[in-house]
Order: sequence, then C-alpha cells, then structure tokens
Amino acid sequence: MAADGPTAGLPPRVAARLEQLTDPAVRDLAWLLFSPDLLRAQPPAGVRAEPFESADEAVAMVDWLVAQDAHPVALHQHIAAAQVTRLGRYAECLLAWCLRYGPGARLVAANVALRRGGLTLGECDFLVHTQTRRRLHWELAVKCYLHAGDGRAQLADYVAPNLQDRFDVKLHRLLDHQLPLSARAEFAALGHSGPWEAQMFVKGWLFYRDGGRPPEPPALDPAHARGWWTTRAEWPAFAAAQGHAWAVLPRLQWLSRRRRNGDAAAAGLFDIPSLSAQLAQHSGPTMVAAFAAEGEAGNWRETSRGFVVPDGWPVQALAFARR
Repeated sequence: MAADGPTAGLPPRVAARLEQLTDPAVRDLAWLLFSPDLLRAQPPAGVRAEPFESADEAVAMVDWLVAQDAHPVALHQHIAAAQVTRLGRYAECLLAWCLRYGPGARLVAANVALRRGGLTLGECDFLVHTQTRRRLHWELAVKCYLHAGDGRAQLADYVAPNLQDRFDVKLHRLLDHQLPLSARAEFAALGHSGPWEAQMFVKGWLFYRDGGRPPEPPALDPAHARGWWTTRAEWPAFAAAQGHAWAVLPRLQWLSRRRRNGDAAAAGLFDIPSLSAQLAQHSGPTMVAAFAAEGEAGNWRETSRGFVVPDGWPVQALAFARR
C-alpha cells in the first residue's frame, strides 16, 4: 500500500505490516483508514476526519487489521449480509465494521435520517465517539474522478466516468448540505446529545490522461492516490509501456491496489490483445489494472491502474466540465 501513500507517520516496521495484508476486504479497509484524503481541509466547515487520535491508536489499528487478515470470515459475512453493489455502500460497510469492533473510535449510529414534515432532509453517515470522548459526525465519500480539463486547475475538471457527477459539485454539497446536518434542529430532536464536530472523510483516486501531471486545484491534497486514463484507440500503445498482464477491475475492487494468485489464467490476467477484445464489449469507461509477478511464482501485484474510455469520451467530458 505504500504506492498509495497511506502509511506516512507510521514507523517503517508497522507500515510494512500493512503491506503484508492479503485478504482483499481487509486490504480495502486498511486503504480506507490509511490512504491519503483527496482534499485538503476546507475551512471553516470542511474539517478533515482523522481516524486516529494518536500514533499508538494507529499502531493498535494495524495490529487489529493483521488479526482480521488472519481470520476474515466474520468480516466477509458482514459484507455478504449487506448485499452491497455500490462502491460507496461497500466503503460504509467496511468502516462500520471497524467502528464496531476495532480499537479506535466507537460507532454511535449510522445513516441517521433527518426528516421534516414527512420529507427526508438528508442522512448523517456516521456518528462516533472517540477514545477522548469527542463526538464526531463523519460524512464519508469514496470517489473516482477523471481529470478532463486543459490545465485550468479547477475542481470542475474532475468528472465521474459516467459524466453524472463533478468534484466541484460534490464538494459544494458536502460543505453546504451534508456536513451542517448535525447542527440542524431536526438532528437535535433525535436525541443524540451534542455538540457534534462535523468532519469530511473523502477518499478515492484521481485519474489523469496518460498519467500526466497538470496543474492541480488548491483544494486537492497533493498526496492523493493517482491513476491514468486513455482512449481505446490509444490504449494498446499506452499499455505496452505499463505491463503485459492486465485485468478489468469490477467496481467493488476500486479501493486498494489488488493482488492476484495463481498462474496468469487462474488469476484472471490477460495480455494486451485479449484485454482489448474485452474492452470492445464495454460501452463506457472501464477501469483496468496492470499486474507484475512478485516473489514466488503465482503471486501478482497491481502496478498501475486507470480507465480506458471510448474515443469520443474526452470531448463529452470536457463539455461536461465546462457546464
């Protein structure tokens, strides 16, 4: 996970233990807790969530994750019972498990709905009590946006693959609607004694054309997890420089970097021509990852990830960014 930059501040030996996690769900949870935020703090309302109040608490969490990795069945059952299909819901499921059974902050309530006159005003994602008795309201968002701009360094240039969402719109809603929910009278009427500190818990990946580094908006955390995107016409040449073993990543595999076991066929890995044939069957942007053999024969680790988009997508994406 070091490639994602999540272990800054941890002693090297402790960080190395995160690298050794093998269960995909546990790795995803570790990524959720330790990966960089997508955004810097956005004062005054946009305070970033800090999952740990001390270095000792972070180390204790690593110990707990290692134990979960050795015995992941209960976590798997928790995820299966939730019947998740959306990436955001999967992330909520992982974080809820950690807040119930992990060594840090404790879950008070999740998905707390605020209503007025029969209308739902919104939901508070997580209410938690920390070890030092702080009351926190966390709004969790896990996002994958593609940079579709031309160097303006604006958050509007980061668009969802399906062109139904933009990062500037998401941040506006987060700051103006979601985070203030726990300060509303309708929330106080629910009986959760406060006051509550609202914090944004924003994780994910940002993808840049051909892996470039255009000027970035000031709102972004410079350490954010990065990937690339390219068009279908350009992908074979681009891919040849990235690696020779590839896989399409289903949506619920978009969090941590993936690992695969077995020979290439058993691990679901394909060469560039074979994956190109798969991509031809997809109508929209598709996330793929390159893998490299690691250590013993049959162990593969992800080395690169990105979206392959239809050839007409960049023009559509730029128009969507300019709306």
